[in-house]
Amino acid sequence: MTDKATLEAPTCGPEEIASESAKAPSTEPSGEVAAAESPGEAQAPTPQELAPQAPVPAAPAASKPAPPSEDVPSAPLLLTMEDVSDSSVTVSWEPPERLGRLGLQGYVLELCREGASEWVPMNARPMMVTQQTVRNLALGDKFFLRVAAVSSAGAGPPAVLEQPIHIQEVIEAPKIRVPRHLRQTYIRQVGETVNLQIPFQGSPKPQASWTHNGHALDSQRVNVRTGDQDSILFIRSAQRSDSGCYELTVRLEGLEAKAAIDILVIEKPGPPSSIRLLDVWGCNAALEWTPPQDTGNTELLGYTVQKADKKTGQWFTVLERYHPTTCTISDLIVGNAYSFRVFSENLCGLSTSAAVTKELARIQKAGIVAKPKGFVERDFSEAPSFTQPLADHTSTPGYSTQLFCSVRASPKPKIIWMKNKMDIQGDPKYRALSEQGVCTLEIRKPSPFDSGVYTCKAINVLGEASVDCRLEVKGKVMRRV
Repeated sequence: MTDKATLEAPTCGPEEIASESAKAPSTEPSGEVAAAESPGEAQAPTPQELAPQAPVPAAPAASKPAPPSEDVPSAPLLLTMEDVSDSSVTVSWEPPERLGRLGLQGYVLELCREGASEWVPMNARPMMVTQQTVRNLALGDKFFLRVAAVSSAGAGPPAVLEQPIHIQEVIEAPKIRVPRHLRQTYIRQVGETVNLQIPFQGSPKPQASWTHNGHALDSQRVNVRTGDQDSILFIRSAQRSDSGCYELTVRLEGLEAKAAIDILVIEKPGPPSSIRLLDVWGCNAALEWTPPQDTGNTELLGYTVQKADKKTGQWFTVLERYHPTTCTISDLIVGNAYSFRVFSENLCGLSTSAAVTKELARIQKAGIVAKPKGFVERDFSEAPSFTQPLADHTSTPGYSTQLFCSVRASPKPKIIWMKNKMDIQGDPKYRALSEQGVCTLEIRKPSPFDSGVYTCKAINVLGEASVDCRLEVKGKVMRRV
């Protein structure tokens, strides 16, 4: 049987409840309907029937069972405490081996507080359940529980829990839940705020404490606020000295949990300590510099090398995030003089200043005399020829259309457009364009009257050429009703 019932623990003493239980029950179990009593049926056993005759100093013992009878059920089996919290307890049992000749009416659960001698029934009437929960218990309560099977002939011998039940506050072991972004080094720049909110669990409220590199926090720089479920570490303006390992410890009843958070406060690095021009040959220049004394409290991402022509004075980047401290810059222009500068770079960006070379790198002209050959001018004159002819086209009335072709000629040819061998230049209905050899004729909102053969003619001093195409403007088809 898996039926359950929920009961409320008595708020008064066992002696008062024992005297009142004979008059009327105080509560009925949640979710159960009390069965009507039929004439001649026996009531639930009273505390005097089930209670022991003598006071029980430590653990109350079950009363002596009545003489064996076929009408009375035997004691329930396997009485077990299933669960206990800070305000309730749940017990379960198995039906008795012998239910009695008259059948089983239910079970009665009774409670006896430690040091008392009377058993208080938890349910006024027998209930057909094999698991019950007693609620509204107070912290510090210590009591015994027993259950008896009841038939119409009376209650059978009870089954008693051997150990007393002690209601104590449930302790939940402390646990810290570090946010994902804090599981790796937390990086901030100098002057920024540090605001870490670290959730934790534990019941009752655990004690939280912070350390910085194994030492107590500086209360003048670091503020800590701890609530019931989290602890907040706040630094208004971070400095490089705030970098290090911050450890949060949560303690509760001899248990503790720890979480370490690494904070790194960084700033822009300083420039390289020095730079010099090693050598200049051909169109190349070799540079060398020394690393900066201050890297900004973090590793360098590299160096940025720039060059500037003496004539213009404008700086251009040659290398970015370059790791070595020597480099060769090539493809310099002959006859120019160059200056070079190098920036350091970390996660905060480039250094505010750079190391600049003192001397200029002059790219000398080589002593080679060029002997150019005689130049023979080429004649590019060419008669017109169409590289892309006109294509036949079909258009819709009312929608502008365009005709395209391309011509090649030198000198630039004169373009003439004709319709049915008639010159159409100057007609506002047409617009002719010619750009880089591409000839275009735009026909604005054509009608069926504009159908015909269109010709593009190109003429220059060396000759002429022409191409034709047919344009068909289809009229609207009228639908019959």
